Amino acid sequence: MGQLPWKNLNVIDMSSNRLQGHLPLPPPSTIGFLISNNKLVGGVPSSICNLNSIQSLDLSSNSLSGNIPSCIGNASDGLEVLNLGMNQLSGTIPLTFTKGNSLMYLNLHGNQFEGSLPHSLLNCERLEFLDVGNNKMKGSFPQWLESLPKLQVLILRSNRFSGPIGNPKTSFSFQKLRFIDLSNNDFTGPLPTNFFGTLVGMMDAHSDYLEYMEDAIGTNASTFSYYQYSVAMSTKGSNIEVEKIQTMFIAIDFSRNYFSGEIPKSIGRLNSLKGLNLSHNKLTGNIPPSLGNMSSLEGLDLSSNELSGTIPWQLATDLDQLEFLNLSNNKLEGRIPPGPQFNTFEDDSYGGNLALCGFPLSKSCSEDAANVPTLPTKQKGEDDEHTIGFDWKVVVMGYGSGFVIGISVGYMVLTDKTIDWLVENVRGSAQRRRSVKRSKQ
Repeated sequence: MGQLPWKNLNVIDMSSNRLQGHLPLPPPSTIGFLISNNKLVGGVPSSICNLNSIQSLDLSSNSLSGNIPSCIGNASDGLEVLNLGMNQLSGTIPLTFTKGNSLMYLNLHGNQFEGSLPHSLLNCERLEFLDVGNNKMKGSFPQWLESLPKLQVLILRSNRFSGPIGNPKTSFSFQKLRFIDLSNNDFTGPLPTNFFGTLVGMMDAHSDYLEYMEDAIGTNASTFSYYQYSVAMSTKGSNIEVEKIQTMFIAIDFSRNYFSGEIPKSIGRLNSLKGLNLSHNKLTGNIPPSLGNMSSLEGLDLSSNELSGTIPWQLATDLDQLEFLNLSNNKLEGRIPPGPQFNTFEDDSYGGNLALCGFPLSKSCSEDAANVPTLPTKQKGEDDEHTIGFDWKVVVMGYGSGFVIGISVGYMVLTDKTIDWLVENVRGSAQRRRSVKRSKQ
């Protein structure tokens, strides 16, 4: 890459080109340097820490390698966005996040980082988004992250984290958490009831207007550049990149671990949850009827466990937003309850449960299995023992087919029913996508 005319440039966006060679460095006065999705190679030089005015630094989706400078998290007191995801970086995460820093978004997804999460992240008191997925990190569940008062998104997927998530006496306090992805690790033990009971950010969430999780680059210019967070989702081999993250996105993915025991009834309190994936674990017992309280649920995957008993009728009658269901490969029995959404699912949603019967399976129910109680019809405004008394209205947005996703309070809408909904393989990434002119007074 030849000489570039850096002079008088504050925000430099060279993303999504075909740039090759080593990482160029802009002048120290730069406040936004976005050079993602290119073909840059080599290491990240320590001189990058001379960008003492930087607010947003995005080097993601290149082929950068080696260790990252220990000073990078403190290059500027005003650094709010640091995205190094989807490279070939290695080593450990620097331990030098100093107290009073401004970091809000940290994305290290898809590298080869090892070791454990540095406790100096506790100094990032403004941190909202943390993604260290798809690395080689290890250690126990970082419960200490609950001390971050603004943390909304936590992605640890596809690493080597292990051990239980607390115990029955553990006190949790993830007050603002909207999305958590622990999938494809080695976590063990029961799902702690206390953990789900404290996720108040997933309860009674609402928004009167659209917002997006973003960071403004610059404060005094006549035009602002907004660095918008995004989420990439993989659904059965299909990758979907959502470039704008709306402020209503709430989901839990604990799939592909070694969790055991019963599904806690307290999960039913998360009445604003859009996606729940507990598949490919060792969960036992019955499916709790309290899951029917999650009236906003659009995706439910409990497949490949050892769940037994019948399918609660509350799931069929109360989950009227459900777009994706997978209960396959368990030990469920009895008649599949009918319902507005349940009647739309194919037989593969229930496969591998040899004692299940009824539509849409080809196996007919015996007289005993068919004699199930009449399913109650819920009246408008009725509040029975199966309903949590939250006054929450779902805002449905027609944005065409695909996903509309948001983070801040947490909301996901799947508008194309042909796409299998899974809260699987979620990672955070970010793209600067728009410039907004400040309106004149």
